[in-house]
Amino acid sequence: MAYENVLVEVAEHYALITLNRPKANALSLGLVQELRAAVLEAEANPAVRVILITGGTGKFFAAGADIPTIAASLDDPMAEGRLLAEGLKTMNTIAACDKPVVAVVNGMALGGGCELCLACHMRIASTQASFGQPEINLGIIPGWGGMHRLPRLIGDSRAHDWLMTARTISAEEALQAGLVCQVVAPEDLLNKAKELAATLAAKPPVAMRETIRVLRERALHPDQGAALEKAGFEIAATSKDAKEGISAFLEKRPAQFTGE
Repeated sequence: MAYENVLVEVAEHYALITLNRPKANALSLGLVQELRAAVLEAEANPAVRVILITGGTGKFFAAGADIPTIAASLDDPMAEGRLLAEGLKTMNTIAACDKPVVAVVNGMALGGGCELCLACHMRIASTQASFGQPEINLGIIPGWGGMHRLPRLIGDSRAHDWLMTARTISAEEALQAGLVCQVVAPEDLLNKAKELAATLAAKPPVAMRETIRVLRERALHPDQGAALEKAGFEIAATSKDAKEGISAFLEKRPAQFTGE
């Protein structure tokens, strides 16, 4: 599929999706729709085991939702086809993806850009990256998952701070808070992301899918955590991948996982 607002590269079991709306990768209606389509296309591609999302090499990962579009939709922000509704669909699609989705944060991730990071399963950041939810300065609040995903990742106290002060968070503070899992030099970011993709792609797809699913569902239904884990374990343990993994371990050889 051809896209105008994102670039897609598929190689070595990963798909690299680059936001491509200069100068700041503001999340327009077209961009969030194309991003959702690109993620769904990668999820459906059996050759893809990991999805990387980046803003490229510029100053911004994503500057947030396109403000003029928001201004035009405030009377009915969740109407079908409006930016806020479409953006929420995209974030939920990313969060619900059965394959690992990694935010590769090259620069500023603000507002909706930060929420895009939150929707991903993992986040790796450049030392030049920064994060923030400045919506309160506009008289609004996050509407693409920031109000519930951010506290789950960094805790209520920090979330109150970030959401209520609207301050900008450095990559190092984001690492200390648990928002990102790695911070690397800008020139190393893409290579480190590809190394992470290779590590994740080598894991058994069935167990990977169940890990993502159980963690996602547990966040929504914390009282069902034990039952969700049990069901996920049973699915993974009865897969061909599990038999292969155990056999490979006993035979002291690399496992060859097929996703069955």
